Amino acid sequence: MATGLIALLDDITAIAKMAAASLDDVAAQTVKASTKAAGVVIDDAAVTPRYVVGLTPERELPIIARIAFGSLKNKLLFLLPGALLLGYFAPWAITPLLMLGGIYLCYEGAEKLYGALFPHAAHAHEEAVLGATSDPAALENEKVAGAIRTDFILSAEIMALTLSTVADASIYTQAAVLAGVGILITLAVYGAVGLIVKADDAGVALAKNPVALLRPLGRGLVLGMPVFLKALAAIGTAAMLWVGGSILVHGMAQLGEAGPEHFIHDISEHVAQALQFAPGFVGWLATSALQALLAIVVGAVTIVVLGNVVAPIWGRLRPAKR
Repeated sequence: MATGLIALLDDITAIAKMAAASLDDVAAQTVKASTKAAGVVIDDAAVTPRYVVGLTPERELPIIARIAFGSLKNKLLFLLPGALLLGYFAPWAITPLLMLGGIYLCYEGAEKLYGALFPHAAHAHEEAVLGATSDPAALENEKVAGAIRTDFILSAEIMALTLSTVADASIYTQAAVLAGVGILITLAVYGAVGLIVKADDAGVALAKNPVALLRPLGRGLVLGMPVFLKALAAIGTAAMLWVGGSILVHGMAQLGEAGPEHFIHDISEHVAQALQFAPGFVGWLATSALQALLAIVVGAVTIVVLGNVVAPIWGRLRPAKR
């Protein structure tokens, strides 16, 4: 009986060691995958603050919380099981689906650019596609829904990158790493966004602080944050275009059409060699600019198709559905 008990304890110890090793492996893989997806995470953090621009300050954090909850739901309830199922049963479908998401990002980025250059025409296009919205609650819901849709595409890219990092692991490790990356990145992105959009309130508090050294810092935050948020909104639009264009270029290469990728690579190399300054950074900048240019073209075509083909058809179908 004592021998049996000792054997049982040995088995429990072995299982505990295996579990600890598995947890260590999952943690290491999660960190590795999060690092690989860092570029898309930065884009996500740059894109999100623009969805609270123009809304009342007291609604900023609740809106960010709603978007964060939607983002977490995207990752854990839809993208995680979807990635595992597609990776197991239909890996060929991942690239085309990501490319559809890339087209949506191109459309969103091009629409924001269109709105900045031709605000009246862009407003008319938005009304034609979505309908007019004047109610503040409806406007907030529309912004939240738009942010969650955009987050879905960026999250899909993050999850696809994560899955490629752990492609050789067991399905249990893949699920654990995908969940870990999803939770970690959501907390990091929306925690940072919350700090960014409330920095002006912190500036007001510091400006009223009795400690004299803190008051200039507070005034600097109050004066600087509107400019910073506008710059961040511009960065977010550029990020949408860059990520959307890069998804399309890499997707075409994976589907056997590598011409655009080679073309962009060759031009970027020529630009880097011609400038003879920080070739790595200049090459990356030229590549990103060309991918964004492609995204603008794709987004412009999508705007025309949605405004002149899809919206009229949808407008005729809506009364029929009622």
